[in-house]
Amino acid sequence: MEKKKFDFNSIIGFGLIFVVIMWMMYNNRQTELKEQQEKAKTEKEAKAKSVSTPTQEMAKTITDTTVADSVKIQKLQGSLGSFAYSATLPSAKDDFTTLENDLIKLKIANKGGYIVEATLKNFERFNKDSGKLVELIKDNNASFNLQLQTKDNRVLNTKDLFFEPTLTKSGANQILSMKLKSGANEYLEYKYVLAPKQYLVDFDIHSQGMNSVLNTTKPIDLQWDMKTYRNEKSITYENRYADIRYEYEEGKDNYVGQGKDKEETPEKVTFVAFKQHFFSTILATKTPFATSKLHSNNLVNDEKIDTTYTKQFRANLPLIATNGELDYKMNWYFGPTDYKTLKECDRGFDKIIPLGWGIFGWINKFIFIPLFGFLSSFMGLGIAIIIFTILIKVAMSPITFKSFLSQAKMKVLRPEIMEIGEKFKKDPMKKQQETMKLYNKAGVNPMAGCIPALIQIPFMYASFQFFPSAFELRQKSFLWANDLSSFDQIAKLPFHIPLYGDHISLFPILAAIAIFFYMKMTSGDQAMAQPPQDGMPDMGKIMKIMIYVSPVMMLIFFNSYGSGLSLYNFISNLITIGIMIVIKKYFIDSDKIHAQIQENKTKPKAEGKFQKKMREMMEQAEAQKQLQNKKK
Repeated sequence: MEKKKFDFNSIIGFGLIFVVIMWMMYNNRQTELKEQQEKAKTEKEAKAKSVSTPTQEMAKTITDTTVADSVKIQKLQGSLGSFAYSATLPSAKDDFTTLENDLIKLKIANKGGYIVEATLKNFERFNKDSGKLVELIKDNNASFNLQLQTKDNRVLNTKDLFFEPTLTKSGANQILSMKLKSGANEYLEYKYVLAPKQYLVDFDIHSQGMNSVLNTTKPIDLQWDMKTYRNEKSITYENRYADIRYEYEEGKDNYVGQGKDKEETPEKVTFVAFKQHFFSTILATKTPFATSKLHSNNLVNDEKIDTTYTKQFRANLPLIATNGELDYKMNWYFGPTDYKTLKECDRGFDKIIPLGWGIFGWINKFIFIPLFGFLSSFMGLGIAIIIFTILIKVAMSPITFKSFLSQAKMKVLRPEIMEIGEKFKKDPMKKQQETMKLYNKAGVNPMAGCIPALIQIPFMYASFQFFPSAFELRQKSFLWANDLSSFDQIAKLPFHIPLYGDHISLFPILAAIAIFFYMKMTSGDQAMAQPPQDGMPDMGKIMKIMIYVSPVMMLIFFNSYGSGLSLYNFISNLITIGIMIVIKKYFIDSDKIHAQIQENKTKPKAEGKFQKKMREMMEQAEAQKQLQNKKK
């Protein structure tokens, strides 16, 4: 076997091949690295490009928005002038601020800066436990506006402009500043201050820096209007007592009439009240409005259809600037039309309650209100009315006694008066003279029966004013009446009777029955006490008619009135009947009266001044008549 030898050339060949392979691997690696670097670079550039593009687009967007805002501002300035500033603030949106205490809740809108909701938290609509709170303002039934005239001849309405709200507290008081701005430090401000447990809200209108914006050479027109919501069971009864009341010329008060399109233009007005039956909204000012225009319109044409609103009220009140700026200290009142509550405000608001003029108002203020307030403070309202009526009638009983005594005396004298009338039938003047002599001898004053009756009339009229205005009666029940301030329905009719209504109330029926028996008992005495006079109506016939007319009138007109007033009239007539029976049975004896009159005739009687004057007038008239007869 041939032995192999080491081949040096083969080793060199393998070495060269290894070197070539290593070079190729290295070269390929460098190429891959280069490609990776280029790829990374490309991706980096692409990424950078993708990042830079949105930035540029964003910049472009911002530039476009700025251009749009500029256009918007220019457009706003074109329509709003300096007040375009307020329209660009963050507060220029449909937002609200709430002020609230234990009694009321107020919602004030950014747009217009005025109260768009006013809720009374302790009173319910229509009926007790109805679950519906009394809302004096809601759903755009009211607006408050200042009509501004700018120096660049624009007319702007604050109700269309946005105010900036700032809510703070000072102790327990909530303070809301609403500013309509024309610049950072130029504004028109409404300032509301609500204290705890108050219906009265401080309200100031103040301006700063407006003398360069507003034309204040003419008054700024304050425009306030409201459609009043129905809140009571009887829309007829409620609407009867809904009107505009106002105070003017240092303490005088008046009202705008009922009906369609009634208007008044009082001067120096200190407050205006949009009065509903039992609730009111009042705007008062410490600086009187120089002039005003107050307008009232009845919205109830058909009670079956028009059941949401009662009246449309409007008030135009001029605000006069001082040194180009406004500064008015005012108040809002949102609350019950309650005499005590209104009087506690110490602004004269109690004048809006129609208690009657002159003596009628005095009786209500100084007798009825204090007495009824005292009684109702510790007993139920129905019982309080009964006790109140008893006290009033007992206090009036001496006057009632004098009236019945006078009637009894006239009744005793009637035969003699009739005899004189028959004797001097053809000579009326002589008949009058002899009749007056008889009265003088008998010691009887024919007017004595009229005077006590006249004294009682103011108390009767005062009661007709007091009970419909007594807020305490609202939604207070007694027996079958669930609300003494409204009618006491016992039956619902399937039809409507003109003047009467579509229901039957019981207290007016009872009052009508009591009136019938009272007049039946007294009509005979009154007719006997007033003998027929020539040329005068026969009182006997009139009284017979009134016996039936008066109860019917009670039934018709009181059917929709507050049951508290009907209860008062019912009890009043019952007590009067009882007093009359007692007086006739125990205090008036016709035989004794007749004997006393006959005794008086025998005594010398001094002629009174009134009787002497009457005698002299009759004698003069008789002498003149005889003189005329001689001339003929």
